[in-house]
Amino acid sequence: MRFTPFLAAVGLAALAAQPVLAAEKLVLYTSQPNKDAQQTVDAFMAKHPGIEVDWVRDGTTKMMAKLRAEIAAGNPKPDLLLIADMVTMEGLKREGRLTEHPDADVSAYDPATYDPDKTYFSTKLITTGIVYNTKSTVKPSSWADLAKPELKGLVAMPSPLTSGAATIHMATLTENTDLGWTYYEALFENAVRPKGGNGGTFKSVAGGEKMVGVVVDFLPIREKMKGSPVEFVFPAEGVSAVTEPVAILSTAKNPEAAKKFVDFLLSVDGQKLAASQGYLPAHPDVTPPDGFPPRDQIKLMAFDAGKALDMAEANKKKFVDIFGE
Repeated sequence: MRFTPFLAAVGLAALAAQPVLAAEKLVLYTSQPNKDAQQTVDAFMAKHPGIEVDWVRDGTTKMMAKLRAEIAAGNPKPDLLLIADMVTMEGLKREGRLTEHPDADVSAYDPATYDPDKTYFSTKLITTGIVYNTKSTVKPSSWADLAKPELKGLVAMPSPLTSGAATIHMATLTENTDLGWTYYEALFENAVRPKGGNGGTFKSVAGGEKMVGVVVDFLPIREKMKGSPVEFVFPAEGVSAVTEPVAILSTAKNPEAAKKFVDFLLSVDGQKLAASQGYLPAHPDVTPPDGFPPRDQIKLMAFDAGKALDMAEANKKKFVDIFGE
């Protein structure tokens, strides 16, 4: 027994000499709201306790400006991007800034929601549809209804010069053969004057200043459940969508851990997290949040991210030609 303290000391010394495995590190740049970003990172790290994620959050435009400055300085910091839209991702892909994840499981996903070369993947669907005040005498069910004389001067919508979702919406509708730029010209003739973002559009309809609005889905759906006097409509022609894609940068310092992050977001658990945050999951088999119709009742309009990128400046010029700045 007299040797026990000595042996114990030797054992402790041996343990102390063992190398401590450092956690893998990931850097994420995201445009998610702070609360959503923290929940996403926490959920991932709970699944992968050996990986630590540092994240930086800002709007997509500012986030991209930060990344561009880092690239120019030769020191891009993020492993991953989780930002608003596929058009931005398509631009980065063309520049060779993204890396492929060929093993990503997208078997359940609509091919329209991810890059065919598997460099970026949609993680949710933030659709743009129609909100109307319950006092409105017109209950719109299609995009065409917003150009009806009964709604002249009563329709609000965000500007694509301000809102990324409105930019995607404009690119989607103007490529639709039944709508096109003729539809936007009809809106102008009906005294629609786009301005600001989705928040302002929603407030003007909920407050009764306007009766109908073009807005992202989660605002009216959430607020209706809190008692706001609004209804949200997924129009018959379909909806446009901002899809919050995720991608791994070609300069990622830890690409294998980054793949695990992508896999988590695309997994059923990751998609259930998106639904719990109040968003429509991109995975068609995951139940939408309360207030949303079943996923198979929501029609997505065709959207070509590459063409939208090619037409971005021309589309904005055409918009200004119609509505002014």
